[in-house]
Amino acid sequence: MKELDILQRFAPIKLAEMDAVQLQFRMDTKYVFGTHRLNGLLEELLPGYRLLEVNGARGVDYETRYFDTNTLSHYLDHHNGKPLRTKVRVRRYGGSGLCVLEVKRKTGRGGTDKRRTPLQDFPERLAGDHQAFAVLHSHSTGHLEPVLGNTFHRLTLVHRERLERLTIDMDFAFSLHGTTKEMPGLCVAELKEGRTGHGSPFSAIMRRWAVPPVSFSKYCVGMALMRPDIKRNTFKPVLLQAARAATPATAT
Repeated sequence: MKELDILQRFAPIKLAEMDAVQLQFRMDTKYVFGTHRLNGLLEELLPGYRLLEVNGARGVDYETRYFDTNTLSHYLDHHNGKPLRTKVRVRRYGGSGLCVLEVKRKTGRGGTDKRRTPLQDFPERLAGDHQAFAVLHSHSTGHLEPVLGNTFHRLTLVHRERLERLTIDMDFAFSLHGTTKEMPGLCVAELKEGRTGHGSPFSAIMRRWAVPPVSFSKYCVGMALMRPDIKRNTFKPVLLQAARAATPATAT
């Protein structure tokens, strides 16, 4: 992403300060809109938010590799709307260089059980203790193999007064077997606030723009984009919504 001048006008917040805004019980809401609206959005958010700065950079590049069984059971559980479903990924955080293996499992009661373990590098495959960790916490019945790569750029904003964090992701690229597809012009924002939330300045802007909340899983959207041979009807509407949002002439 070409850095926007406005990013330097935000008061910074450091990683060490982020512990103060951890949300153990929270509501997560996602929205999609075009990058052509980003500068205007940031202008409106400037008075009330601070921007995460890592090693002097405003914004962080992320690299993710997703793992699934040979029958794509995790993906199909998402597609079929099962309340108990899982994502397994390794992620590398640009700037810090941190790598983690993460298992996210929906509990079926609206909550998420997240298990993480640090990694020394960014592995192409899971082996030994890492494979065992992922299988155990994902409740998988088979060996987990790499199925999708993903990169994106993230801005993280923290409200000055409210218990609220906002991430804005962009510059999406998905890779599979040497083929890469991008989703240019798209922003995916995720608002994280306490369960007693409401009153977020960001959500008020989304309502004013007539941008509705959306379910957007990078793993599922990426698989639907890269694998036209698999079941993907559930994710076609969000792909269409993302394409419309990224086009200035049809943006709402």
